[in-house]
Amino acid sequence: MTIDRTTHPQPQFIRPGWTSLDGKWAFAFDDENKGKKENWFQGFEQQHEIQVPFTYETKASGIHDESHHSILWYQKTFQAQANQPVTLYFEGVDYVTEVWVNGQKIGRHQGAYSRFSFLIDSELRDGDNQLVIRVEDSLACDQPRGKQRWLKDNFGCWYVQTTGIWKSVWLEKTPAYYLEQVKVTPDLDRDQMIFEPQVKRRGSYASLNEAKLYLEINLSFAGEPVSKTITALTHEAAPIVLDTRVKEDACWGTKAWHPLHPDLYDIDYRLLDESLHVIDEVSSYCGMRKIAIEEGQILLNNEKLYQRLILDQGYWPDSGITPPSIDAMKIDLERILEMGYNGLRKHQKIEDARFLYLCDQMGLLVWVEMPSTYTFNDTAIQHLTEEWTSIVSQHYNHPSVITWVPFNESWGIKGIHSLTKPQQLTEGIYHLTKAIDSHRPVITNDGWEHTVSDILTLHDYEEAGALFSQRYGDKEAIVTNQQMFNNDWFAFAHGYRYQGQPIIISEFGGIAFTTDSEKDWGYGNQVKDQDAFMERFDAIHQAIQDLPYITGYCYTQLTDVEQEVNGLLDPKRVPKVDLAKIKEINLRRRK
Repeated sequence: MTIDRTTHPQPQFIRPGWTSLDGKWAFAFDDENKGKKENWFQGFEQQHEIQVPFTYETKASGIHDESHHSILWYQKTFQAQANQPVTLYFEGVDYVTEVWVNGQKIGRHQGAYSRFSFLIDSELRDGDNQLVIRVEDSLACDQPRGKQRWLKDNFGCWYVQTTGIWKSVWLEKTPAYYLEQVKVTPDLDRDQMIFEPQVKRRGSYASLNEAKLYLEINLSFAGEPVSKTITALTHEAAPIVLDTRVKEDACWGTKAWHPLHPDLYDIDYRLLDESLHVIDEVSSYCGMRKIAIEEGQILLNNEKLYQRLILDQGYWPDSGITPPSIDAMKIDLERILEMGYNGLRKHQKIEDARFLYLCDQMGLLVWVEMPSTYTFNDTAIQHLTEEWTSIVSQHYNHPSVITWVPFNESWGIKGIHSLTKPQQLTEGIYHLTKAIDSHRPVITNDGWEHTVSDILTLHDYEEAGALFSQRYGDKEAIVTNQQMFNNDWFAFAHGYRYQGQPIIISEFGGIAFTTDSEKDWGYGNQVKDQDAFMERFDAIHQAIQDLPYITGYCYTQLTDVEQEVNGLLDPKRVPKVDLAKIKEINLRRRK
C-alpha cells in the first residue's frame, strides 16, 4: 500500500482512522484572566477566527497581532460518537495547555516543542462535540524560548514570540489496547533492526501479562517482503530483532540509508489479541544507518563523513516558525541540496515531524538542537530536562537525525566556564541523553566552553579567510585553551580537556548585503554586491576546507530572518547569490 506520509502530522506512526483539526477555530484573548471564572471552558464568545496551526502573531493566522498576550482560548466543534475510543494529539503548543471536551477537563500539558496527547472518549457524545483549549504563555526566560524575544521589540537575533498552537492538532481512533510507540534501533554491522514496542491500555496501567497480546511486524523494502515476526508481548519494551537483508541483493543484503541513497524500509505493525485478531494497526518506516566516532573522525555507515551543513532557523515571513505548507518545507530542502550541502543544523527550534520525514526521504543529515532557556535556576532546569527527554524519544527513529545539541553558546548556563552547577547540568543532560540514545553524538554546549561532548564544535565569524587560516593553524593552542579561539571564548570550560574528539566549525560566515535599514544586520562588515559576497564566502570556506583536522562545517545561514539579513536566500526563498557557485565551493571538499 502506498501512503503519502506528508499528509499525516506524525509520518512515522500512521493509523488508518485519523482526522485533522487544522483549520478555522474560534479564538479569544483573555488579557484580564477572567476566562476560567466565567466558565469559558463551557464555550465562549468568539473575538477572532484563527487559522490553526498558525499563531495569532502571524499573517497566516488571520489575526497578525505581534504584541504579547499571555492567555489565549481556542474553540472548535467536531463530530464523534459517544464512548468512541479517540485520542486527541497536539504536535506543539507553546506553553501551558489545558483542554476541555464538552465542558469537562481532560488534562494539562506544559512545554512548547514536544508532542502530547489526551484520551477523550469518556466525555464524547453523539454528534457535535465542543473542544476548548486554554493556553498560557509568558516572556519568562526560565522556559525554553529559542529565538523568541522576551522584550517588547525584536533585538539582536531574537524575533517575534510564538504563543499557543503552532503545530498540527488531530484526532485518532485508538482501541482499548494500542501501540503508544515503538523504538527502532538499526544495527548495520549485524544486518538487524531492533524494535522495542510500548503498549498502553486506555485509562489503565494494566500490565502486559494480563492482556495476552502479540505484535506482528512486517518489514519490507520497495514493496517486497524482507522479514516478518509475530511475538508475544510479555514484557514492556522487550526487544524484537528482525533481519534486514533484502533477498534480491544477495551480495550487499541490507539497504543502508545515506545522503547519496536514502533508502527507507516500510514497517507495518499489527497489535493482536490472544485469538490473533487485529486490534491496532500502524504504518511506519525506518532507515538502516550507523553513526560512530573513531580516531577523531565521524563515521557514517563505517565511512568517514565530512559534514557540509547549513544553519536553518525555519522562519517564514507570513507564518513565523510554522511552515506554511509541505511544499514550503520541501523547497527549503531542495535549495539546500542544490547548494551542495549534505545536511542542516536546525537552530533553536524543534521542527515539524513532516520536515524530518522529508529529510529522511531526501537524504539530508540533521542536527536537532534544543531551544534555549536564558536563565539558570531550578525551574529552568526542570523545564528543559523534561522537554528535552521527550524530544529525544520522539525523534529517535529518524535516520536523518545524527546529532543531539541540548545547549548552544552557553545560553541558559551562564558562568559555565568556571561555575560547577551549570557544568554539572550539562554533564547530567549529556548522560541522560546517552541513556536514551547511546548511538548518536551529543554536543553539550555548541560553540564554546564545552564540558563533556562527543564533538568539539566552534563558532567563529571571522570574515577574513587569511586570518581564519592563521588563527586555526595551531590546533594544539585551541584545544588546550592556550588561546581564545575566536578572540572571545575558550574551547573548553575550566577543568575539562580535549579527548581527541572530531572538530567542526559549526557556525561561521553570516555575510550580509548592505541594506538601507539600521536594524538589518549580519556578521562582520556588510558587502555591497555579489562579487564582494562571493570573494569573502570563497575565502573563509577555503580556509576551513584546507584545515586537515576539521571534519565539517555549518554555514550561517539558509534564509534571512526578520532583521537578520545574512541568508543565502531572502525570506521568500529567492536566491541572493548564484547557487551554482555556492555548490562548487561546497563540493571542493567531500571527505
